[in-house]
Amino acid sequence: MIAGTGMGVSVRPPAVPGSGFPCLTRHRSGLHPPQASTAPARRCESDRMRRLLRPRKRVPRQAARTVVLAEDDSVFLLRSDNSEVGVHWTMPGGGLEPGETPWTGARRELWEETGWTDLEPGPLLCTWEHDFTWHGTPVRQHEHIYLTRGPHRGPVGDVSAVHAVDRILDWRWWTPADLAHEHADALWPPRLPELLVHVRTGWAVDGRTPTPVNLGYLPNVPAAR
Repeated sequence: MIAGTGMGVSVRPPAVPGSGFPCLTRHRSGLHPPQASTAPARRCESDRMRRLLRPRKRVPRQAARTVVLAEDDSVFLLRSDNSEVGVHWTMPGGGLEPGETPWTGARRELWEETGWTDLEPGPLLCTWEHDFTWHGTPVRQHEHIYLTRGPHRGPVGDVSAVHAVDRILDWRWWTPADLAHEHADALWPPRLPELLVHVRTGWAVDGRTPTPVNLGYLPNVPAAR
């Protein structure tokens, strides 16, 4: 009954302001949930969790890199920062341009990032795939990694613009002991130390062409420290 009217009409009280739950109503005895089923709310929460846990769609990307070994068996690596997987060390290289083969792309990237136009990629060491974000786009990158020899030196010429675009922070020659250290920074690919052990006892000694290894997909391992 509406007070003072005599009409037998029931009226649902308005939602409680500020409660954050517009479906709750105030009665004399306090707040009570509606009588309807809560299944829709549970379905909404379940859908939200599925969206959060669903893997992001990745764009395929082709890339190539070059392992440069010095006479003392140290390897030249670049330190980069990625918005998704963080700081890591990897060889000179990057995405292929339209019409490039992995070998020609590896050579171009080597020249652009180091200025070492006297070097060229040699035999194929391995291939692998991994996930990261490239300039805001989540990608799954398939890489060809080649081998070459080079003198122990730093980048030649002005490579700062290229390094800025690729978020390259530093460079360094890593010795076998550096790579084997348990607190070494994250590496691309994570199995690089293992691969180079075989290179140093084969190709680096007598020039035997290594059998390329397909590492498949490997998750990027964060730095230990």
